[in-house]
Amino acid sequence: MNQTVDILNDLVGFASVSRDPNRKLIDYVAEKLAKSGVDPIIIPDESGKKANLYAVTGPDIDGGVMLSGHTDVVPIDGQNWTKPAFSCTYEDGKYYGRGTADMKGFVAAAIASFIDATQLDLSNPLHLALSYDEEIGCIGVRSLIDMMGKSPHKPAFCIVGEPTEMGLATGHKGKTAIRANCQGREGHSALAPMAMNALHLACDLAGEIRHMQDELARAGHKDDDYNVPYTTMHVGRIEGGVQLNIVPNAAFIDFEIRNLAEDDPMALLDKLKDRIAPIIEIAKKTAPEANIQFTITNTYPGLNTPKDAEIVSFMKALTGNNTTIKMAFGTEGGLFSRDIGIPTVVCGPGSMDQGHKPDEFVSAEQLVQCDTMLSALNQRLVNGI
Repeated sequence: MNQTVDILNDLVGFASVSRDPNRKLIDYVAEKLAKSGVDPIIIPDESGKKANLYAVTGPDIDGGVMLSGHTDVVPIDGQNWTKPAFSCTYEDGKYYGRGTADMKGFVAAAIASFIDATQLDLSNPLHLALSYDEEIGCIGVRSLIDMMGKSPHKPAFCIVGEPTEMGLATGHKGKTAIRANCQGREGHSALAPMAMNALHLACDLAGEIRHMQDELARAGHKDDDYNVPYTTMHVGRIEGGVQLNIVPNAAFIDFEIRNLAEDDPMALLDKLKDRIAPIIEIAKKTAPEANIQFTITNTYPGLNTPKDAEIVSFMKALTGNNTTIKMAFGTEGGLFSRDIGIPTVVCGPGSMDQGHKPDEFVSAEQLVQCDTMLSALNQRLVNGI
C-alpha cells in the first residue's frame, strides 16, 4: 500500500490533461521499471510528446494477464476545486486530486504490483499497458494495439482498471461520435422564406434524433444490467449563425450513439439518414444546394464479455465478487477484445461518480482492495493460472 500511495502521489503531480503531453509521466514509469530490470516499450505519437508504454515481466510465452490503464485526465477548467488539483492530498481516508479515481489510482497500484512481480518466479507473464488520449475517444491506445497484434505472444486475459468500486464489469456500451454539416442558403432575415435556414435543418435533424431515441427507449433492445438499459442517441452541440438579421447558410450538430452490443450504430445512422432525406428534399426546392452531410469523428466498440467466460470466473476468485455489472461509460477494453481477441473485464478502485468532478478522490479502502486483488493475481501467476 505504501508503494502504491507513493506512486499515486507522483502520478497526480503530472498534469497529464489530454490536450497536453504525457511524456514526462511515461518516462517516470519507464525509469521505475528499469530499476527493476525491465526495459519497457515506448510507443510515441508523431510529435514525440505523448506515448504509450508496454512492459512484460515473467516468462517469454503466451498467456498471463495484462493490466491496462490510461494516463491522461480531463481538464479542471471552470471547476471549483477546494483541494490542489495536481497534488495528491490525503484527508479523512480519501486521496484527492485530478485522476485519483479516473484512473491513476489503479495505474499506481498496477505499477506497484508489476514492480513486485519482477521479484517473483512467475509461471505466467504479467503485462502492463499504459495509454494516452483515452479521455478523447480511446485514441492513443490504437498504436499500442497495433504493436500487440504483431507480437509473437499476447496475454490470455486483460483487466482494465477503470473505476468500478472494485466491482466486476463484463460490459459497456460502444460509442460513435458524429458531426452533421447542415448546408442552407443565406439571405436577409426580412426575406427569410426565400432563403434556407441551416439552423432550421439542424433543428429538424435534432428532432429526428429525439424521435429515434424515444423509439429505442420504448421498443429497442434492452439489457437490464445497465442503469440505462437501451441504446442512447444524444445531441451535445449545435453551432451556426452570424447575427440575427442574416439567415444562416451553415450549421453543425455534434451528436453521439452509445449502443448496446445488440445494436449496430452504423445501421442506426443509416436509419437516421433515411428519415432526414425527405426534409432535405423539401429544402432543395428552395435551395438546390441544401444538404446534410455526416462525418464520423470518433468511434470505439462496446465490451460484452460473456458471464460464463473463463476470465469472469478467474476474476471472481481473485476479488471475491459473485456478481457482475455493466457500465454506461466506455473504456479501451472493447478495443482489446475486438481487435486482438483478448478476453477483457473492467475492475478498478474508485467511483466514476467522482470522475471528471472537482475534488475528485479515491478512498484508501478502495486502494487497499485493489492492492489485495493484484497481490492475489501475482500469486496466481506464480502458481500458474
